Amino acid sequence: MAVVLTRRPMAADGSFLSPLCRSQLTYASQAAPVVALARDTRAAAGRSAASVGARPTSSAGSGSGGSVMSRESEPPQAAGPEGAASVLVVDDEDDLLELVRYNLAKAGYRVSCVSTGEEALSHARRQPPNLIVLDLMLPAVDGLEVCRRLKADAKTRDIPIIMLTAKSEESDVVRGLERGADDYITKPFSPRVLAARVKALLRRQESQRAAEMETTIDVHELSIHPGRHEATLAGKPLELTYTEFSLLTFLAKRPGWAYTRMQIVDAVKGEDYPVTERSVDVQVAGLRKKLGAFGSYVETVRGVGYRFRA
Repeated sequence: MAVVLTRRPMAADGSFLSPLCRSQLTYASQAAPVVALARDTRAAAGRSAASVGARPTSSAGSGSGGSVMSRESEPPQAAGPEGAASVLVVDDEDDLLELVRYNLAKAGYRVSCVSTGEEALSHARRQPPNLIVLDLMLPAVDGLEVCRRLKADAKTRDIPIIMLTAKSEESDVVRGLERGADDYITKPFSPRVLAARVKALLRRQESQRAAEMETTIDVHELSIHPGRHEATLAGKPLELTYTEFSLLTFLAKRPGWAYTRMQIVDAVKGEDYPVTERSVDVQVAGLRKKLGAFGSYVETVRGVGYRFRA
């Protein structure tokens, strides 16, 4: 009887690796130099902070249980060339977070990293990125819920989202895409493929934005051209301020949709803009006056806010 011996790769502890483990070993070997460099940098920063009596940045495995990629006292800052597209990376695995950050920054993007769903929502609303790389399995608020909330918010709904997760079942992919994800990449993955997917999504978003700027919004007798910043009513040009034009465009894009005053402020002025809800009423009153006989197109929704008549 012939005996056939096959040679299988062995792990450091003497156990044999399965094909899946070999794939993950390759993945880990790609991350190791990057993560080691990051740990050395953090260790040096911690020693420097300790020497002046400052509180060092929390690290993985510390008693505080904090993430190495987020800080309690300050929001995550995007690292990368000024003017480059910004990417928010969300994952609770510090090694993976550093691997993605390193490769996307190397590809020329400004990268911010957070490790929880709550931090992702806060950062995206405060400083909307051009794209989000989102892990599915996050503590507390998972990736699917983060995606749902982002797509339900007028301020963040247009941000492309790439799901990055170990869940590769068809049902998981479908759920992610149904919640609003624009792409889905399973772990282990190639950093080059991720960078290529990011580039493709950003290129598609830019093309869509350019098309929107060239597309007029026509509702009833109103015509708005966002690219030229022009609005006409019954064929006559409207003389609108920047805020009035933005308000009219925001409402007219989705006739029949009701928006709260704070949603209008966030869309027109940006989140956390120092303005009261009463000032929205003043802007709407001024817009209605300039619309003249067509001012009734901007309807008041009691208990909610305003909408443009469908």
